[in-house]
Amino acid sequence: MKVPFLDLKAQYASIKDEIDDAIRQVIDSCAFAGGPFVERFEQEFAHFCGIEHAVGVGSGTEALWLALTVLGVGSGDEVITVPNTFIATAEAIWFCGAKPVFVDIDKQTYTMDANLLGKAINEKTKAIIPVHIFGQPCDMDAITDIARENGLYVIEDACQAHGAEYKKRKAGTIGDMGCFSFYPGKNLGAYGEAGAVVCNENEYAIKLRMLRDHGQDKKYDHQLIGWNARMDGIQAAILSVKLKHLPEWNALRRKCAGVYNHLLSDVKGIITPVTANYAKHVFHIYAIRVKNRNKMLKAFANRDVSAGIHYPIPLHLQDAFTKLSNGNGSQPIAEQCAEEFLSLPIYPELTEYQIDQVVRSIKEIS
Repeated sequence: MKVPFLDLKAQYASIKDEIDDAIRQVIDSCAFAGGPFVERFEQEFAHFCGIEHAVGVGSGTEALWLALTVLGVGSGDEVITVPNTFIATAEAIWFCGAKPVFVDIDKQTYTMDANLLGKAINEKTKAIIPVHIFGQPCDMDAITDIARENGLYVIEDACQAHGAEYKKRKAGTIGDMGCFSFYPGKNLGAYGEAGAVVCNENEYAIKLRMLRDHGQDKKYDHQLIGWNARMDGIQAAILSVKLKHLPEWNALRRKCAGVYNHLLSDVKGIITPVTANYAKHVFHIYAIRVKNRNKMLKAFANRDVSAGIHYPIPLHLQDAFTKLSNGNGSQPIAEQCAEEFLSLPIYPELTEYQIDQVVRSIKEIS
């Protein structure tokens, strides 16, 4: 039996009638760029997160970039983040004219190690972007305390953490702003590109809405130099449908993770994910750590089991950013994890039989 890494067809089949009806409504109304379907989703997502404002944009990358822009991050500034994330986190910093500064991660949670923040802060530091990697929230109290002590902004990269919680508060709602991606494979995924920024400050929300629409607060009245970063109506309508199912889907992901943890508990050489005691993990990615990753990937392929690697090259070792870092050995935990991470299939529709097939494949190889 083939075990895909992700099965979007199965998810669509489970909500086909709802999705088809939502798309048909958008087409019938011709509200394709922005408009009422985006406004409805923004209200629903803000309510889901327990925050005042959600501003829909074209992607998670744009969400990060616009959030930084609203906070005035620009040339000569530095923004601290982690090296074990998708490049969009650092790209957004760079496109504001600022410099990404990398700090290493905690060896258990794989999120930003707040103990290292102090050494990375200087007079140029403007903001911190903690990344809730794989669906696990960072230690936000420690990070926000340091930010307040140093007069810094905090923008949460919650692009993998839809519905995750830190001490019963939704990821993305604890810092100054939170950024989400709705890329199709996310826990809450559109059928194309989409993203959102959430915040409590009305001033931020107003500026975000202007920046995403060429800097205008009304048609042809451009108060700022902005960009075309609007969310599509079809994507918003799809997200409204999926949002209703997200709590159940996240619960099923946690159930799958629990089955993996149980079945892999006695396998030598495997390190399974740890959920921090302050966190409600949503397992966008279920990443184990192994020493023989390449051998395991080849064996998986022979057994029709799909797997992935998130992420094989840390950002500070990417050619795009090597001039900004101290090179190999400067972020030892992130570097070790990059060599050992192996992402196993996980999604709400994954069956226990499929999980057992994955685990049996691992045990045969180990």
